[in-house]
Amino acid sequence: MTVGFALVLLWSLPITNVLAELPVPQNVILRTLNTQYLLIWDWDQTTTGNTVTFTAEYMAKYKMQRKKKNWSRVCERTTDTHCNFTGSDLHYFGMYVLRVRASADGLNSDWVLKDFCPDKDAVLGPPSRVELAPVGNLLDVTISDPLTSTQGSMKEHVLSLYYHILYWSHSDDPQGLKPKVVDSSNNLVTLPELEAWTWYCVMVQSRYDYYNKTSSYTAPQCMQTEGDTLCWQIFLVSLVACILLVLLPYAFFRFYRVLKNTLYPSIQLPAHIQEFLCDSSTSSEMPILLTPESELCYNNLSVCPEVVLLEIHIPPPFTAPPSGLEQDSSRHSRQGSEGSGDSGVYSTEGGSAQQGRSGRGVPIRRDKEVDSWQTLEQDKLEMGGEPGD
Repeated sequence: MTVGFALVLLWSLPITNVLAELPVPQNVILRTLNTQYLLIWDWDQTTTGNTVTFTAEYMAKYKMQRKKKNWSRVCERTTDTHCNFTGSDLHYFGMYVLRVRASADGLNSDWVLKDFCPDKDAVLGPPSRVELAPVGNLLDVTISDPLTSTQGSMKEHVLSLYYHILYWSHSDDPQGLKPKVVDSSNNLVTLPELEAWTWYCVMVQSRYDYYNKTSSYTAPQCMQTEGDTLCWQIFLVSLVACILLVLLPYAFFRFYRVLKNTLYPSIQLPAHIQEFLCDSSTSSEMPILLTPESELCYNNLSVCPEVVLLEIHIPPPFTAPPSGLEQDSSRHSRQGSEGSGDSGVYSTEGGSAQQGRSGRGVPIRRDKEVDSWQTLEQDKLEMGGEPGD
């Protein structure tokens, strides 16, 4: 009885050990693009109620033949169902073995191995950028290389990389069902056999024939071609450019003159107005704005005429007639009876036709003129002037 129970116990131990092992991760694949490598897998969480973690490692394939294997661990005890090998410094032309296992409740699943050669297995990406530019009736296509994870060119790893260019006329073939094809390893390609003033659409694909790698196409880009440049167009553009070169400096000079004359006029205010606008008490050069309260109001305004000094001509001094001349007594209206020093002078009251002249035609000064002259001389002396001025 005891021996039979022991045999049953020994027979059931292997079955219990098998049931206690964790299942391995399922559908282990590599998702790659140029030099970006991501190992992903599936896991059924219903197989265990506890949290499951994963560990992923890699090693060069030629080291697999050694007795002591040194695996490089990339992800350890992660709950994610993927592990990024991009930053693991995997050489593009190397061959590696990647592996992953699950762990839960102190139990580990078996390792799942995956061979990987980036040069052979990594997916080639499309050009990072495509630009179109019209050149007359042709189109220039500028292609930027696919980029690595460090933003370098994939041509550093794939020397025989080239581009497959599809282009078609948008008017003749809107869907691009019958495109024309150009293959080139250059980054600048001029599309041939195009018509002027026509819309063309372009798509570009990266290719690597050694492992028959082809990338996806870039999104279609469309551009219209131009026509040949005519001589009259060149002349018109040159003429406009010359006119602008002449007018712009002149306009700038005129604007500068107007601005200068506006801000810094050459005509300045009179000195007495500048003194009135400036505050002399505080030695300030800034104008003072008068407030309505400080304005002075005047009811009457008187204007005094300018005093004009009259120019006075002094007559020549009176000279007595020669003593030898005989005077005609018949021409005197007054003589002897008055006994004054006015003898020989005709009176203006006499009404004679020969007033103001002596017997020999010499002009004789009138009494009123003499009186006026004496009055003016007296006024000058009182004003402080010199006689005879």
